[in-house]
Amino acid sequence: MNMPLVDTHLHLWERSKFDYSWITSGSELDADFTPEVIAPAIEEAGVTSAVLVQVGDFLEDSMHMLSLAEHWPFIAGVVGWIPLDEPDPARALLDIYQLGGYLKGIRCLSHDYADVTWMVRESVQGGIRLLEPAGLTLDLVCVTERHLANAGEIARLHPELKIVIDHLAKPDIAHDEWEPWASQIRDVAECDNVYIKLSGLNTASRPGAWSASDWQPYVNHTLECFTPARMMLGSDWPVASVDGDYVGVWKAQLETIAHLSLDEQKLIEAETATSFYDL
Repeated sequence: MNMPLVDTHLHLWERSKFDYSWITSGSELDADFTPEVIAPAIEEAGVTSAVLVQVGDFLEDSMHMLSLAEHWPFIAGVVGWIPLDEPDPARALLDIYQLGGYLKGIRCLSHDYADVTWMVRESVQGGIRLLEPAGLTLDLVCVTERHLANAGEIARLHPELKIVIDHLAKPDIAHDEWEPWASQIRDVAECDNVYIKLSGLNTASRPGAWSASDWQPYVNHTLECFTPARMMLGSDWPVASVDGDYVGVWKAQLETIAHLSLDEQKLIEAETATSFYDL
């Protein structure tokens, strides 16, 4: 029997049915990515369960993921979307989403919003306050210095809410950049309600030339700040397929934590995720 290995950041979408604003027409991602497509690679990589993460700020995307969770045993949970700046409609959607028991958290594509401070608007805090009482978590995408600063501010405003930063906050590995990312990671890690995902690093690296050794300094620093008890793994598929493949990315990620003790590896591979998302 395989040891538990949880993919905490898997995307599935049907471009033929829904319009995702960030997907460019004719691009590699302008296609349908379904459970049937990824299931063989999941098995080959040794992944035992996955969390689906939203890719559209609209109801149908979340309902699509929840429907898939009902039919595919490897899907253990869903991170959906609600309008965080509209608490009443948000509350109504949560009532609908939670009927099947698969909703584990909420995310929005705030990293694409024109206002980089959107997540810390007062109007948004009402929606965020709905999450912890509902047993839900918050995923944050941080691709700029301001986004990462927002994460710390949100964590301090909502100390009981479990928050996870996606993709190690996208350090610029391609250009060997270290600051201010490293200092900000250390700062946000001081909030013990914040966790982090080791995911999405191949698309932050030199195109066509990435390796686990390129990632190692960034992973080591993040481990030092967060510890394995607050780190989890994710594929970021199919976005990762722009420069790599599912199995190859998993092998590289596991290589970056191979120096840790078996107990520490187990935390990162499954136990942290299981606890965080209540899988």
